Amino acid sequence: MSSYIAMISRGYFPVAGQACCVVEISPGIEINRLTDIAVKATDVKPGLQIVERLFGLLEVHSHNQGDARQAGKAVLHALDLSEDGRMKPRILTSQLIKNIDSHHAQLINRIRYGNMIVKGNTLYILEIEPAGYAYYAANEAEKASHINIIEVVGFGRYGRIYIAGEEAEVLVSKEMVEKRLLSITGKEPSGQAE
Repeated sequence: MSSYIAMISRGYFPVAGQACCVVEISPGIEINRLTDIAVKATDVKPGLQIVERLFGLLEVHSHNQGDARQAGKAVLHALDLSEDGRMKPRILTSQLIKNIDSHHAQLINRIRYGNMIVKGNTLYILEIEPAGYAYYAANEAEKASHINIIEVVGFGRYGRIYIAGEEAEVLVSKEMVEKRLLSITGKEPSGQAE
């Protein structure tokens, strides 16, 4: 996952083995203030800062997991919130496409920033709300089995991941990702499934 974030990062690139903290907030403009708080609270480096009107996203990382966690705590403190007040993830779409066609693979490869998908791979697509959980889901997928991260969109109204590989490996990742996401507690998202 660190390689993927480094590919799309406009900030400091993360490397394998680093811990990260992802913050998503609405309205998006608030992410500027929260970035200031996070980077001054402890020894973290910002990798992503995305500011949209409705949503803002920040990713910070460190070699020390405690520093990444402390940055998150500082942000929550500034917002007068606790981790228990987070929105829990809601899976909107979970698709599995087996034995992908070479032409379909070409279409996907033109829109991706991660690894390439090839003919015969199994593709898993997850759409989730809030969007920031897409980074968590991709990280869990990568830890669960040997898969390729094709694309991750972790900001905006909904998040989305595309992972691919051998069918058995993708199935293991799919099951683990959905299990982990469903175990996260918090408030229900306010959006409606479309």
